[in-house]
Amino acid sequence: MSKRNKGEAKKNKGAKIAYRPIGLVSGLVAGSLSGIVFKQIWKVVAKEEEAPSALQSEYRMREVVLAAAIQGAIFAATKAAVDRAGATGFKQVTGAWPGD
Repeated sequence: MSKRNKGEAKKNKGAKIAYRPIGLVSGLVAGSLSGIVFKQIWKVVAKEEEAPSALQSEYRMREVVLAAAIQGAIFAATKAAVDRAGATGFKQVTGAWPGD
Protein backbone atom coordinates (compact mmCIF):
# COMPACT_ATOMS: atom_id res chain seq x y z
CA MET A 1 0.00 0.00 0.00
CA SER A 2 1.42 3.39 -0.98
CA LYS A 3 1.77 6.27 1.49
CA ARG A 4 -1.11 8.04 -0.21
CA ASN A 5 -3.40 5.01 0.14
CA LYS A 6 -2.40 4.64 3.80
CA GLY A 7 -3.23 8.29 4.37
CA GLU A 8 -6.61 7.86 2.70
CA ALA A 9 -7.32 4.76 4.79
CA LYS A 10 -6.48 6.67 8.00
CA LYS A 11 -8.67 9.58 6.93
CA ASN A 12 -11.58 7.24 6.16
CA LYS A 13 -11.19 5.39 9.47
CA GLY A 14 -11.14 8.71 11.31
CA ALA A 15 -14.22 9.84 9.40
CA LYS A 16 -16.09 6.68 10.38
CA ILE A 17 -15.25 7.19 14.04
CA ALA A 18 -16.11 10.90 13.96
CA TYR A 19 -19.41 10.16 12.22
CA ARG A 20 -20.63 7.65 14.84
CA PRO A 21 -22.32 10.19 17.15
CA ILE A 22 -23.92 11.87 14.14
CA GLY A 23 -25.15 8.49 12.90
CA LEU A 24 -26.58 7.67 16.31
CA VAL A 25 -28.49 10.94 16.52
CA SER A 26 -29.70 10.63 12.93
CA GLY A 27 -30.99 7.14 13.71
CA LEU A 28 -33.03 8.50 16.61
CA VAL A 29 -34.36 11.30 14.42
CA ALA A 30 -35.27 8.81 11.69
CA GLY A 31 -37.11 6.63 14.18
CA SER A 32 -39.13 9.56 15.48
CA LEU A 33 -39.93 10.87 12.02
CA SER A 34 -40.94 7.48 10.70
CA GLY A 35 -43.26 6.95 13.67
CA ILE A 36 -44.99 10.26 12.99
CA VAL A 37 -45.28 9.56 9.26
CA PHE A 38 -46.59 6.03 9.84
CA LYS A 39 -49.27 7.20 12.27
CA GLN A 40 -50.52 9.78 9.78
CA ILE A 41 -50.55 7.29 6.91
CA TRP A 42 -52.28 4.66 9.05
CA LYS A 43 -55.02 7.12 10.02
CA VAL A 44 -55.75 7.78 6.35
CA VAL A 45 -55.44 4.21 5.08
CA ALA A 46 -57.17 2.33 7.91
CA LYS A 47 -59.33 5.16 9.22
CA GLU A 48 -58.21 4.24 12.75
CA GLU A 49 -56.16 6.16 15.28
CA GLU A 50 -53.79 3.33 16.23
CA ALA A 51 -52.24 0.54 14.18
CA PRO A 52 -52.86 -2.99 15.42
CA SER A 53 -50.18 -4.69 17.47
CA ALA A 54 -49.34 -8.36 17.20
CA LEU A 55 -51.02 -9.19 20.52
CA GLN A 56 -54.39 -7.57 19.86
CA SER A 57 -56.82 -10.44 19.27
CA GLU A 58 -59.51 -8.32 17.58
CA TYR A 59 -57.37 -7.94 14.43
CA ARG A 60 -56.78 -10.59 11.80
CA MET A 61 -53.26 -11.79 11.04
CA ARG A 62 -53.11 -10.03 7.67
CA GLU A 63 -54.03 -6.67 9.22
CA VAL A 64 -51.27 -6.98 11.81
CA VAL A 65 -48.69 -8.09 9.24
CA LEU A 66 -49.73 -5.38 6.77
CA ALA A 67 -49.40 -2.69 9.44
CA ALA A 68 -45.96 -4.00 10.42
CA ALA A 69 -44.83 -4.16 6.78
CA ILE A 70 -45.94 -0.59 6.10
CA GLN A 71 -44.28 0.61 9.30
CA GLY A 72 -41.04 -1.20 8.42
CA ALA A 73 -40.96 0.19 4.89
CA ILE A 74 -41.53 3.73 6.13
CA PHE A 75 -38.82 3.34 8.76
CA ALA A 76 -36.30 1.95 6.26
CA ALA A 77 -36.94 4.71 3.72
CA THR A 78 -36.83 7.44 6.37
CA LYS A 79 -33.64 6.06 7.91
CA ALA A 80 -31.96 5.84 4.51
CA ALA A 81 -32.92 9.43 3.65
CA VAL A 82 -31.76 10.79 7.03
CA ASP A 83 -28.52 8.76 6.97
CA ARG A 84 -27.74 9.91 3.44
CA ALA A 85 -28.41 13.55 4.29
CA GLY A 86 -26.22 13.26 7.39
CA ALA A 87 -23.39 11.67 5.44
CA THR A 88 -23.63 14.32 2.73
CA GLY A 89 -23.49 17.11 5.30
CA PHE A 90 -20.58 15.41 7.06
CA LYS A 91 -18.66 15.23 3.77
CA GLN A 92 -19.31 18.90 3.05
CA VAL A 93 -17.93 19.86 6.45
CA THR A 94 -14.99 17.43 6.70
CA GLY A 95 -14.25 16.47 3.10
CA ALA A 96 -14.46 12.76 3.97
CA TRP A 97 -17.32 10.39 3.25
CA PRO A 98 -18.09 8.48 6.48
CA GLY A 99 -18.96 5.16 4.80
CA ASP A 100 -15.85 4.61 2.66
